[in-house]
Amino acid sequence: MWFMRQAGRSLPEYRAARAGTAMLEACLTPELASEITLQPVRRHDVDAAIFFSDIVVPLKLAGVDVEIKPGVGPVMGAPVRTADDVARLRDLGPLTAERLAPVSEGVALTVDALGTTPLIGFAGAPFTLAAYLVEGGPSRDHLAARTLMHADPATWAALTEWAADVTGAFLRAQVLAGASAAQLFDSWAGSLGLANYTAHVAPASARALASVADLGVRKVHFGTGTSELLVAMRDVGADVVGVDYRLPLDEANRRLGGSSPLQGNIDPALLAAPWPVLEAHVRDVVARGAAAPGHVVNLGHGVPPETDPDVLTRVVRLVHAI
Repeated sequence: MWFMRQAGRSLPEYRAARAGTAMLEACLTPELASEITLQPVRRHDVDAAIFFSDIVVPLKLAGVDVEIKPGVGPVMGAPVRTADDVARLRDLGPLTAERLAPVSEGVALTVDALGTTPLIGFAGAPFTLAAYLVEGGPSRDHLAARTLMHADPATWAALTEWAADVTGAFLRAQVLAGASAAQLFDSWAGSLGLANYTAHVAPASARALASVADLGVRKVHFGTGTSELLVAMRDVGADVVGVDYRLPLDEANRRLGGSSPLQGNIDPALLAAPWPVLEAHVRDVVARGAAAPGHVVNLGHGVPPETDPDVLTRVVRLVHAI
């Protein structure tokens, strides 16, 4: 068991460590990123760490004008919406080992400190990166991105291919530095139907996951609102399929043909419910996950910032006891 977004604002030690440091600066300071990654392992006794980072870190490393504004999220200096815009991205050049050095160093420090506890590498999926680039920032419906997908499919394909190479290099650097598994996180794929995902997104996600295919690590693919996309998300090259809180795991297992290990899917909203309610929910999730060939217990999305850390620790103990 581990939690998505387990190293974050729910931990007082995280808030203390990050005081006065901007998000992207924290992600690219190896010693700080490592310390933040280790904090939930120490506190909660989870079975894995996930490297502290952000979906847009590879964009920053590639030279894209991006910042994370508190209370808003990632904001681009200018949106990317034309073939010329994509050409300018390509002119930035590849993510070299030199550019990736802060990430590689942070991972290596973390792996050394973790000992036998595995570290999971983390990267945003190409569609989510492309959606941020096209929209210029967070969006509720990703309308501009979905419009570009259909209005100029060649430019869209070029953009998602570039995003796949950037995020793939970012993921590969983490595995080469010692990460034992890799998770591709597609925050916004749930805004798409199956046909559009298969035609306009799956090829880039497959390209990103292929970046670590020769390294012998398990690949986890997770998205939010993706109940109808699970098979397609598995088929791009994932070994483990993450399931959000909307779909029971026994049904997810049925849709996937009973052949894929699952990750998920405790509802983050229930972390603030009375303990008997949360305990019953956790036991139900674990029971339904038993239908799959393997189950990594997790939330169906990230830890809410206001979560009581002691509740997370109690959930880990409960799952380990089960």
